[in-house]
Amino acid sequence: MSQTANVIKADYYEVLSVTRTASDQELKTAYRKLAMQYHPDRNPGNDEAEEKFKECSEAYQVLSDPQKRAAYDRYGHAGVSGAGASNGGDPFAGMGDIGDIFGDFFGEMFNMGGNSGRRQSRAQRGRDLRIDHVIEFEDAVFGKEVQVTIRRMEACDTCHGSGTGSGRGPSTCAQCQGRGQVRFQQGFFSIARTCVACSGTGSVISDPCSTCRGEGRIEKQHTLQVKIPAGVEDGTRIRYQGEGDAGRNSGPSGDLYIVLSVKPHAFFERDGNDLHCVIPISFSQAALGDEITIPTLEDDTKLKIAEGTQSGKEFRLRGKGVPYLNEHGRGDLIVHVAVQTPKKLSKVQKELLRQLGESLTVENTPTSRSLFSKVKEIFN
Repeated sequence: MSQTANVIKADYYEVLSVTRTASDQELKTAYRKLAMQYHPDRNPGNDEAEEKFKECSEAYQVLSDPQKRAAYDRYGHAGVSGAGASNGGDPFAGMGDIGDIFGDFFGEMFNMGGNSGRRQSRAQRGRDLRIDHVIEFEDAVFGKEVQVTIRRMEACDTCHGSGTGSGRGPSTCAQCQGRGQVRFQQGFFSIARTCVACSGTGSVISDPCSTCRGEGRIEKQHTLQVKIPAGVEDGTRIRYQGEGDAGRNSGPSGDLYIVLSVKPHAFFERDGNDLHCVIPISFSQAALGDEITIPTLEDDTKLKIAEGTQSGKEFRLRGKGVPYLNEHGRGDLIVHVAVQTPKKLSKVQKELLRQLGESLTVENTPTSRSLFSKVKEIFN
């Protein structure tokens, strides 16, 4: 005599791995995860995965229905007997549109539900442009207004940017009916792809403009007045908003970036907002002191050399440096003096120096490394 085995069904909450107090959203999230994992389309020929999929679908069908869930909570499987089988074997019957369950989860990947049928925007922002511009050292310090010439895409004068010869504008794409996407069924999923006829814009130009050939833009030469502010440095980038390429289909224009390259100066070197220069002086000027004339970027100025000045001595002239960018005030000019030793002397000069040397006492003790490095940096 044959016996019928008793099949014990798993607890629906355990099937979905949720607690008995799980909210509707928690149930939905848990079901999405399991349905993705065990769906037959992702597990072809896997009977065990198919059974798991049916099991979690049945559990979700019961627990997502408030009345069925209340009956299940009170009486268990007996309270919802036949709920999973009364649908003719379709685990999704009575659960609404499949897009309601998976739409927001697969929306970006498969364009299911939500806004997938919405026509894409045709407006596109124009491209940003860059120009490298070389300026003189003095122009970077004091600023200047210059002209630069660029080539950029601008709206076509013939069609006024519409791209059509008639001026009526593009027509709706017959391939995608203006949606910008075409849909096709692949197994369980409805897949949307960009329409190749209109490149996703949802419209086509049947009578392109003869000037721009349907582009809506043409390349033109444009001259721009560029104001270089005082105090800019090498590599400074100036942005002019909306001066780049015109956008497509009434989209906004891109920006223009002007990158400055500053020529080196023959006499001055810049360090931030300070200027440095090296001035040679004679042995007698260093020993006896003197007042010398030194150039600046604006005019000549007097510098007093004190008696006994050593080679490498720094003199700071306040406010003779570079203006602070977009601020008040200027840096300093730092003058480094270098005592020069004469290479050719007459007999009389040699004798005078010899007599001077005999009258002077110099202790030949090595100086500190910091002073040596400082003098070396100046001459380098």
